[in-house]
Amino acid sequence: MKNSILKSALAVSLALGVSAVSLNAQADMLQGTDVKFSGYFKVDAMFSNYSDGSLAAQNLGRDFYVPSLTPVGGAEESTQFDAHAKQTRFRFTSNTKTDEGDSITGVLELDFLVTPGGNERVSNSYVPRVRHAFINYKGWTVGQTWTTFQDVKTLPESVDFVGTTDGVVFGRQALVKYTTGAWEFALENSESTITPFGGGARIVSDDGAVPDAVVRYTHTADWGHVSVAGLVRQLNLEVPNAIDDSVTSAGLSINSKIKVGDKDDIRLSFTTGSGLGRYIALNAVNGAVLDANGNLETIDSTAYSVAYRHVWNNKMRSTVSYSALSVDNDVALAGASATESTYSVSANLLYSPTAKITVGGEIKQATREVESGADGDMTRVQFTMKYAF
Repeated sequence: MKNSILKSALAVSLALGVSAVSLNAQADMLQGTDVKFSGYFKVDAMFSNYSDGSLAAQNLGRDFYVPSLTPVGGAEESTQFDAHAKQTRFRFTSNTKTDEGDSITGVLELDFLVTPGGNERVSNSYVPRVRHAFINYKGWTVGQTWTTFQDVKTLPESVDFVGTTDGVVFGRQALVKYTTGAWEFALENSESTITPFGGGARIVSDDGAVPDAVVRYTHTADWGHVSVAGLVRQLNLEVPNAIDDSVTSAGLSINSKIKVGDKDDIRLSFTTGSGLGRYIALNAVNGAVLDANGNLETIDSTAYSVAYRHVWNNKMRSTVSYSALSVDNDVALAGASATESTYSVSANLLYSPTAKITVGGEIKQATREVESGADGDMTRVQFTMKYAF
């Protein structure tokens, strides 16, 4: 017994010694670098009802609103209930001072949405995914982060993951960006989604030979800000011995956040162009469609949104929003089942008993219409609790 105790004590001592050495080594490595850990824990529960069918278990649209997934043409079913903590988010930020007096910033951010490997039967385990992984140095941003075509500051405070999903640019991807004053210039990862001739399952093409190019200008004033962004991209599709075509497209996005009174604000977004595809409404529409000869034709689309945020008092606030997407399909090419439009309206009430905790609820009504004239509706009531740190 005595020998066992001595052996255990020796093992613990060795482990503590190794840990101390390891910590000292890490301290030496981090000398001159500040590291910050932040994020939040978020739990969501929602009741969803669809007028024309339902979404299967594990469908992405049951975790958050995806405009293209609202069922059309089915029979109404009973209300579905879902609960998850997948929006929980962790962020690591490092900042290193150089000998020249500059700063190098690195960001790694993770959450658990849109990942395989989980189920709701026993453990509800889900795989982490990378949201952001980038370096910032002397005006240069290199890595994966928000597309420069998007104005993140105009996204509303919502219980849903995005909020005004139908009417905004939303995406993260690898890029190289240079910022000087109010101007941003970026080359970003290219990827195309294409509708086959006559309609059907989308084709995802990674045949692009050149990156997407984005320029954005932001004007900031006492009343808020307005940003204007332009996008030029090339859509490509190569199928050996069958298809080899490319087409150039462009888009414009104007966004603004306007202060109203002491604490309220209005957030506006307007985006239009040809071949925008995956950049708007979570890829509710493809960037191009194939014709009978295997040539690409860009698809025109316009998206817009408005959100008003009202602060009731220092603990309670609400946001009311409307967002919409309109698509100009060539029905002879895309087929009658292609999405013609989507829109949604939502309202929420959020309460923070203390600065780090938010609880609240939101109701959302959404509609998707296809080119045949058929449409489907979704009504969702969602509740949340979030602890930010």
